[in-house]
Order: sequence, then structure tokens, then C-alpha cells
Amino acid sequence: QVQLEESGGGLVEPGGSLRLSCAASGIIFSINTMGWYRQAPGKQRLLVARMDSAGTVTYADSAKGRFAISRDNAKNTVVLQMNSLEPEDTAVYYCNLHWGDRSNFWGQGTQVTVSS
Repeated sequence: QVQLEESGGGLVEPGGSLRLSCAASGIIFSINTMGWYRQAPGKQRLLVARMDSAGTVTYADSAKGRFAISRDNAKNTVVLQMNSLEPEDTAVYYCNLHWGDRSNFWGQGTQVTVSS
């Protein structure tokens, strides 16, 4: 059993910053990918950023230049630093952990609201 615990969401004004954290626990294959996805009402859940255990990073175009992902392989944690937030960033953000073709785990989601 794998569990992902997220923190750091909240309400922030446009131009502000938030730092999302996620910690995974359980039996976890050391070669894996951790990342963040977001889902706005009525829309698909989409990748924001991810990083595999070798350090390879993928960002959504909307995140490039504003967001930064980092992780600690030993602690099974991943952090998303979000700067210059815009109202369009408002969504539920989900932490994700996966490896192989059959192991895929999600956090419960944390709300990020960007509004003045």
C-alpha cells in the first residue's frame, strides 16, 4: 500500500507564490516518477511537472519559467514551487507517484486558488 500526503495549497493573490509538498510512504520502487497534476472543474487532469528518480524533469508549457519541481529520492518527497501565480492556475493539484505499467498512485488533492 502506497499513500501520498500533500500540503501547501491555499488561497493566494495573482503574482503570489505557493509551495506544494508531497510525501510518499509504503513499499515504493526506487526507480519511479513523482510529479504534480492539476484539474480544474469540467476539465481533464493534466500534468504540471514531474521528475523521475534520475532527475529528468518535464514541465507543462504553462508552468515553464514559473514553477520548479524538486525531489528527495531518499525521503520519497517531491516539492512544487509555484511563483507568479495566475488565476488560470486555480485547480485541485494532485501528487502522483508511478513506476512501470501497473503502479500508479495519487494523493487526495489540494486546492490552489489564485484570486484577488
